[in-house]
Amino acid sequence: MKLVHDFFEYQILDMANGEKYEFWNGVHLTRPDPQIIWNEKKLDVWSSDAHYKRSSSGGGEWNIKKHVPTSWQVHYQDLTFCLKLMGFKHTGLFPEQAYNWNLIREKIRMEKRPLKVLNLFAYTGGASIAALKEGADVVHVDASRGMIDWAKENVLANHLEDKHIRFLVDDVQKFVKREIRRGNKYDIILMDPPSFGRGSKNEVWNIEKDLFSLVKDATELLSDHPVLFLINSYSTGLSKTILENILYLTVGKKFGGTISSDELGIPMKDSDLILPCGIYGRWEK
Repeated sequence: MKLVHDFFEYQILDMANGEKYEFWNGVHLTRPDPQIIWNEKKLDVWSSDAHYKRSSSGGGEWNIKKHVPTSWQVHYQDLTFCLKLMGFKHTGLFPEQAYNWNLIREKIRMEKRPLKVLNLFAYTGGASIAALKEGADVVHVDASRGMIDWAKENVLANHLEDKHIRFLVDDVQKFVKREIRRGNKYDIILMDPPSFGRGSKNEVWNIEKDLFSLVKDATELLSDHPVLFLINSYSTGLSKTILENILYLTVGKKFGGTISSDELGIPMKDSDLILPCGIYGRWEK
């Protein structure tokens, strides 16, 4: 499992009974997490500023106990991200992805040439910011205009507005097919597909049915000298070996290279406990 130990403005302080107690740069949150199936707490009191509670009828809402800013920032190394309390328990950032941000930046630095990066299901742009920071050209695609606007806020927060990034509100599958027809190519392709989702025109996405065909199509967008193809997944229905198999049958079949996979996790502060936070599969040249 790959862990991030230097995200100092984010910490899991405790976790038990299906919930985690977190520190986000001055703000303390309690949020549900289905992976936390034990009931032993480390701390006697969780002094949360806001607590997301699920509803028995589905969904849930934030119970804000103390003042929480409408938007605030968290920093990781030289990166800055804007946070907000979202309707479905999220804050706009997945801290475990810092491992992948570091990898992306390292790959771009090692190449010492201009690189084009395609970020699919790009959300609020953590990976896009990492790539921009190293001078890559980025195409950032997400079906949600709200997420695109949030990613633009992150670009401004990092003072990267002079860098080359295109934001597209689009259905990822349709966009990839159009890019194939246009003949566009990328050196790095990143994707963070949800288990289920809907495109900009209500297109339905199902990761188990659609992921292989998407990766196969996206392989056609790789340049003659590709560097990295990275897939993240939070779906409990897929194992990391499945991601390796998909990459082997697509990118690996065409370009050779090295394929690997692993879990991502976040260690709890002052504890041996680790919270698993999804998997990745990656191809490298």
